[in-house]
Amino acid sequence: MPQQPYPAFNQGGPVPPPAPARRGGGKKLVLRIVGFIVVAILIAVGKWQFSKSDAESTSVGSCMHNKGTQFSPDLEEVDCSSSDSEFEVVEKFDNTSDSDKCEAVKTSEIAYYQSGKGHNVVLCLKKTK
Repeated sequence: MPQQPYPAFNQGGPVPPPAPARRGGGKKLVLRIVGFIVVAILIAVGKWQFSKSDAESTSVGSCMHNKGTQFSPDLEEVDCSSSDSEFEVVEKFDNTSDSDKCEAVKTSEIAYYQSGKGHNVVLCLKKTK
């Protein structure tokens, strides 16, 4: 008898049942996707919040310290009773680059303009020392 190229196929044997369908597999996938989206949103909000500068997040009445120079200022908010307090914010203008607005503020001595990192901000400052 000639040898067959493939082993003989058992045509009369029982066929194994199909694997049981996984229950909840789709729900788990949806929960993973939703969880991933929530985490991504929280990370984005955290990065945005931490990237905000002190000029953007400060308010009228707050005190500032210049960590930079007169020509390249880098203002940070400090406690008004601190020895680092150099300026008090007497007016704040959001979403503008017009530092001339501080000329109309009677108590303002210095106009500080900051752009980028979210939006433009003009702070009208007076010296505290």
